[in-house]
Formats: sequence, structure tokens, C-alpha cells
Amino acid sequence: MQSKKKKEQLGLTALYCRLSRDDGAEGDSNSVANQKRLLQKYAKENSLGNTRFYVDDGYTGTNFNRPSFQKMIEDIEMGYVTAVIVKDMSRLGRDYLGVGYYTDTFFPEHNIRFIAVNDCVDSDDGENELAPFRNVMNEMYARDISRKVRSAHRIRGNSGEPLGQPPYGYKKDPLNKKHWIIDPEAAQVVRDIFHMCLEGKGSDTIARILQENGILNCTAYWHEKGIGRGGKKTQPNPYRWKNSTIRKILTQQEYCGDVINFKTYSKSFKDKTRIDNPEENWVIFKDVHEPIVDRDTFEQVQKKIIKRTKRRAPKPENGEKSIFSDLLYCADCGRKLWYHVNTINKNICFFSCSNYVKDYRGSCPTRHYVRADAIEQVVKLELQRMAQFLRDDEPMFADLLERKSNREIAEEKKRLEGELQKARMRTETVSRLYKKAFEKNAVGLLSDEGFLQITHEYDVEQLALKAKIPQLREQIAKAERQAANKDKFIAAIRKFMQMDELTAPLLRELIDHIEVYETQGVGKSRTQRITIHYRFVGYIDIPAAPLTSHYISETRQGVAVEYIPA
Repeated sequence: MQSKKKKEQLGLTALYCRLSRDDGAEGDSNSVANQKRLLQKYAKENSLGNTRFYVDDGYTGTNFNRPSFQKMIEDIEMGYVTAVIVKDMSRLGRDYLGVGYYTDTFFPEHNIRFIAVNDCVDSDDGENELAPFRNVMNEMYARDISRKVRSAHRIRGNSGEPLGQPPYGYKKDPLNKKHWIIDPEAAQVVRDIFHMCLEGKGSDTIARILQENGILNCTAYWHEKGIGRGGKKTQPNPYRWKNSTIRKILTQQEYCGDVINFKTYSKSFKDKTRIDNPEENWVIFKDVHEPIVDRDTFEQVQKKIIKRTKRRAPKPENGEKSIFSDLLYCADCGRKLWYHVNTINKNICFFSCSNYVKDYRGSCPTRHYVRADAIEQVVKLELQRMAQFLRDDEPMFADLLERKSNREIAEEKKRLEGELQKARMRTETVSRLYKKAFEKNAVGLLSDEGFLQITHEYDVEQLALKAKIPQLREQIAKAERQAANKDKFIAAIRKFMQMDELTAPLLRELIDHIEVYETQGVGKSRTQRITIHYRFVGYIDIPAAPLTSHYISETRQGVAVEYIPA
């Protein structure tokens, strides 16, 4: 009763205006200012007083999650509104079902007079038989616009043009908006974040350090520099960094100088929600702009953070962290091995598969248990064996690395050259198909509409191929440059020779990852295979030592380890 009384007192005439970026192509007639003038004039001429504007500028008509539209619906439900006027049906929306719901159900239920001026729709005149057809046409228009926008978006993305805004640390080149240049002040913060991560600091710790040092967070920094990137202009604490922001920065390949397009997508033109695209669907263009972080640093960081599982590793009760953390992986399922401390005997530390079915309800059937002191001793023995080989016969050692490198390079080159050949052949095929389509269109065997559709698809594919071919060539050139990696590995071995103990930085300089297999046999016949994959060179089959092939050593906890080289 109260809402009805308010409705009679207020009797608002809602003048709803909407303009999206897509509507701009229709010229100035759809501008918000023109819509306002038209609706105000119509209301005045038809004695519809007490008007109130509800304006959504820059919002698509394919859904109804618009702030002013929702406010108007709220006012209708409160009983404040008696009539709704729009320029035409498309201003209300371009979703056939949604518009139909409001015009046929919602407005009548709330006794709302609905008027679409240019479409000659007035609910007081009864049903308009043409209105449903107009709704369908409006949706078809939105679908067509969306298709064209997506097509243009795809072409730009496949040509190497960045589709998104530059990340923190970069800015648009004033001379070329499609090119990113380094923002020196922010770029230094990015480098500091990567260095802190390599030092072993987590995202929470890095965020706290930045705050303590008075470093503006990304949003606050952009606002201070006058860069329009959204977000709240006023923040309670502009120096507060979120750990999610730190993690995002640490995983952005763009900092290596690359452009990565199509990382997200939307399911349909009606739903603008962005969904993460699988990595295999990304289009990557390398070395497009100046890097902030070198690739070696970036890859090391990814080893520490990207391969983490959704479940957090249990924290050892003594707070100790093994130097082998993040290096050990299950040979069967590929997941990380987690570091543990025995709950009864605190001196016993070990690793086990994070995906073990019994401990963590994972899918790996076996635990892959290995003592921390045993793995440390084994790795040390293997590195000593490799160092001895280097001392005894450096030319043979270098030759072994070179032959292995050359073999792998040859295999990779063969694969890449095969892909390159396929891309070239497909380019030629597309060119022939394009020519045939043109000839068919010229003699009337293919309609203009069909010709445009087909040639557009060929254009998109041709652009993608043109982008892919130079990428493959660069990958081939990169594979050829890998020969220099043997020198980096030898230098790392020499560094090990000068040190008495293994350290976490040295391990990460030498080793990419270690595969741990499940134990075989029982009792004294129990064995466990461990495979070390080194940085730069991968797995290396080192000849057996000339004097002895087996190493037997006592670990720190009194466990005898017999190491039999592969």
C-alpha cells in the first residue's frame, strides 16, 4: 500500500539512455546527448512529467548488468516509476530474451507504460506485433558487431600487436601506441621483486618489504603518474601491496620482452566475462620490446613458483627448509616432493610425493620416500664424480657436452624445420585457395557475401602463418645458439669445486630438477633410482670413475648410502 501511494505521488517517468562503444559506428544520432534531447522532447509533448534520466554510457546491450538500468529496475520495484521511455528497442537491450522478459512480463506486472519512440512502440496502444521482430534484429546486429570486433581483435593479436594494457613497469610509447617502452622507476621495482624471489623470499614477505620501503602499489603509482588504468583513485594505504599482485608480476612473461595475446576469452557476445585461456591457445611473440628481466632469471623464478601445487606443502615443525626444496619431483606423476620432519625423531628429515594417494588423497599410488640426508649425499657424490672427470680430462668432458648438445640441437632443429616447412606449404595452399575463390566470384559461381566470408577466413589464417614463420625461425636460431651453454655448465662445476658444502644458490645454478623413483626390492636388495637433470645441458651420462664404480658413505644420521652411478 505504501509503495502504491509513493508511486501516485512521485509518478516518475524514467528516460533511459544507453550508448556502447559499438554503437558509435552508427554516428552521432545515438549519442547520449541526442537521446536525452529526443526523450525530453517526447515526454514534454505527450504530457509525461516528473522525468528522471537513467544513463549507461559505455555499456553493452547484450546483458542487463548496467548500473543505471539496475537502479531504474530498483525504483520500479519500489513503486516510484510509472513509465519508461527509450529512443528505440535497441537502447533497452540487444538480447532478445532479456528484452522480451522486461517488455512482456516485468513492465506489465509493475504497471509500467513502456515507450520506444522511434519504433512506434507504446504499451498503452496494446501489443506491437513488430516489436519481437525488432528485438531479434537488434540481437542479430549485436551478434554481427561482435563477430566483426572479434575478427579484428584476432587479426591484431595474430599480427603481434599487444591487445592489452602494458603491465606495471612498462608504458606505451608516445610515438607508437602499439609499442611498449620501459618505465624506469616502476621497472626497477619489478627487478627488485624478482631478485627477492630468487633470494628465497615469498610473496607475502616481498609485499611487506615494499610497503616498509614506502613503494607505491601499482594502482597508486599509475594514479600519481596520471596514467588512467582504473582502480580507486583514493586508497586507505597506497603503499600496501597484495601478495596476489606480487605473484602476478613474477609470472608475467611480458617482462622478458614478449607479447602474449589471447590469454583470456569470452564465451559469447552476450557474456563479457573473461575466462583464462589454456596456454596452448596463447599466441606469443618474443623479443618485441626491451626486457626488464632476463630470461634466465625469469625461468629460475618460474621453477620456484609456477610448479607449486594447489595444496601448500606442510611446514616442518622445526622451521628448517631443505636446500633441495623445489628441486625434487616424482618420476611417475611429475608432482613435487614435499619436505617433512619426522614427528617422533626430529633428526630424520625426508621427502615424499605431494600427490601420494594415501597421504594427500592424490592420484600417485606410491610415496616415493627419500631421506633428505641421503639425497644430499648422493647429489654431492655425483657432482664430485663429474668434477673429477673435468679435472682428469677437460677436453673429453667438453667434447661429451658438445656432442650431447649437438645431438639435441639437431633433433630440435629437425622438429622445428618440419613445422616451418608445413607452415610454408600451408601459406602457399591458402594463396591458391584465395585465388580460386576470386575466380569463382568473378564468374558468378560464388556470391559476394560468400567470397567475403571465405577470404576473411583466409586473411586471418594467412596473418597467423606470417606471424608463426618468423617465430619458428627465431626458435631454430635459438637452438643453434645453445652450443654456448656447455661453457656456462663447466663454469658452474668449477664453482662447485671451490666449495666445501652444497648451498641452495649453487644447486639452482647447477641443477634444473631431480627425478626420484619409487624404491624397488626389500631389505638389503632395496634400491632407488635418482636422475639428475642439469641446467643448460639436461641429463648427462658420465663414464664410470676409473678407480671405483661404487661410492659408500655415511650420511649425517648414520645411514649408509651406496651410490651406484648409472
